[in-house]
Amino acid sequence: MTTEAQKEFEKLMASSKEVQDKAIAILTEMGETVELSDWVTIKEYKRRFGLESTNTVSNWIKRGIIPPENIRVFPEFNDLRLIKAVSYKETV
Repeated sequence: MTTEAQKEFEKLMASSKEVQDKAIAILTEMGETVELSDWVTIKEYKRRFGLESTNTVSNWIKRGIIPPENIRVFPEFNDLRLIKAVSYKETV
């Protein structure tokens, strides 16, 4: 990794840590606790479980394949949706 790329990577990681810390603070204020390592973004879910596109995950959410209790929406972060990181299968 080049020095410039490494600096950019470290900058992004610090930014990600900031967002995570803010999310934890908001959840704590609301009286909720969530282990964030159990939850991933739609993009990360697609990558982690080898799906073709984020549209597949979004469709699964809309159709209820991913149950509502396994989805968290954070209006404070532009309606960020996190999905519990477990494998779901589409039933045909």
